[in-house]
Amino acid sequence: MPIRWDTLLTRHTAAELNRSLVGARLRAVRLDRAARDVTLLFKDRTLIWRLHPTRGYLRLHGPLEPTEGDHPIRGRLERVHAPPDERLIRFDFSAPRSDGVSLIVELISTQWNALVTTGTADTVRHLLWRPAGDTRRVIGQTYKPPSPTGRAGVAGQLSLEDWLAALEPVPSSDRPRVLIKRFAWTSPLNAQALLGEPGDTDTESQLETGYARLRAMLDPSATLDPVVLQLETGPQPYPFPIPGTRAVGAETLLSAFESCADADGEGGVATAAAVLGPELLGRIESAITHATRRTASLEVELAGAPDPLELRAIGDLILARYQDIPPGAVRAHLTGFDGAPVEVRLEPGEPAHASAARYYQNAAKAERAAERLPELIADARAELGRLEALLARVRSGAAEEAEVRETLRPARVAPRGATTGPMLPYKVFKSSGGLEIRVGRGARFNDDLTFRHSSPGDVWLHARHASGAHVILRWQGDGKPPARDLEEAATLAALHSKARTSGSVPVDWTLRKYVRKPRKSPPGRVSVERVQTLFVEPDSDLIEALAE
Repeated sequence: MPIRWDTLLTRHTAAELNRSLVGARLRAVRLDRAARDVTLLFKDRTLIWRLHPTRGYLRLHGPLEPTEGDHPIRGRLERVHAPPDERLIRFDFSAPRSDGVSLIVELISTQWNALVTTGTADTVRHLLWRPAGDTRRVIGQTYKPPSPTGRAGVAGQLSLEDWLAALEPVPSSDRPRVLIKRFAWTSPLNAQALLGEPGDTDTESQLETGYARLRAMLDPSATLDPVVLQLETGPQPYPFPIPGTRAVGAETLLSAFESCADADGEGGVATAAAVLGPELLGRIESAITHATRRTASLEVELAGAPDPLELRAIGDLILARYQDIPPGAVRAHLTGFDGAPVEVRLEPGEPAHASAARYYQNAAKAERAAERLPELIADARAELGRLEALLARVRSGAAEEAEVRETLRPARVAPRGATTGPMLPYKVFKSSGGLEIRVGRGARFNDDLTFRHSSPGDVWLHARHASGAHVILRWQGDGKPPARDLEEAATLAALHSKARTSGSVPVDWTLRKYVRKPRKSPPGRVSVERVQTLFVEPDSDLIEALAE
């Protein structure tokens, strides 16, 4: 269950953060819009705050390195404070060559948010998220804080007489509503402790006790007694015990928050999101999605693979009954070797012996698939299991960033100045079936790839009616390459073209020997013959999955 924030919890949380963090040097701020997390990366520690409406936890963590997408902000934390009777916490930093930087955390209703502002005018520079129709939080404009509540006793200037005069005449059933509406620092969390039990006959005594409790809670010199309240809605951190409510003691308010997060199973998740950052965590989830799809695709392909014996038997039957097949027929009704009638499909416009050859080719492909698909499926399942285990370790806090990056095998980048030899005019990928796919590095490299780094029997691909890379699928077999390998090469052609954002992209393909370079044509311009077309959906995950 989410944390319930009131102004009293906000005030003491700000005070504890001020005692713990003032003087710490900030390196960056991370705003994870998807998870609604805000992370302050200090030089010697990290503050993680989950602002999703179902959570609300915060905790301190060891120092972490900023990652791509973080906002690099340098400054020394000068103060953490909450405006009186407001559910808003400000972190004020002194930053070099500026009038200061602030992080503002709003804890109002369930519209929790965080903003980074600069200067004395509080100009909004970064925003965790923007609710629909919100005009208060606009990047580039001055931040407008919520309107004051206007409740009595904001600065503690509340007399017992005013307290009794407002509450004593009110029926006990209406007092919580009147209390919360009129008096600062009160809330549904502490109302009952300030009003006593409903129906109590000694009303004045109960109200006087409640008044004394509120004054004690607001005393800046009072020693905190943090607890985790055991509410019906779940554990709730609070700076003081609430009479009549079961509670478990905590060493600090921050440890009370951590206890609530752990009880809700969110502790490890918060740590994982902060340690890895949204970009790296997203890469794990994307890799799992791709591995799941690949495993399912391979299993479907194996289940739907034709029987090579049946295909070869049809080829044999066509040749054996060659004289019974009318010229140009697309279907033939023949007598099988067992005497039963058999309907055979033929290639339109081709002689019968060519159709027989096609059946033999398909039988050979089916045999190859039957040999390699089980191994590919086993590898895909193992990869999926490995990634799922990694994610489980990440969520439990057992996996560090270095292990995740090593497991995901990021592309190796040569250091600046290193001698790596002449750069190839193409990038190399490997299809699911193990075929090499070469993708041109740009228009001026396309010709080099097509005419100097390919063979006549290779498959050449290019997105139709869109500028983009030439793609070569290395293929020395008979007939067409496997459908999945061809589709993956076509998808890479779509992804490396200006049509990459389209929902469906037509990709032309032919054998490389049917590609010609017209004289005096610009780089990358070619003419092709015997073109066939595939329609593919650009899936950006494929680039990383097939990267060599």
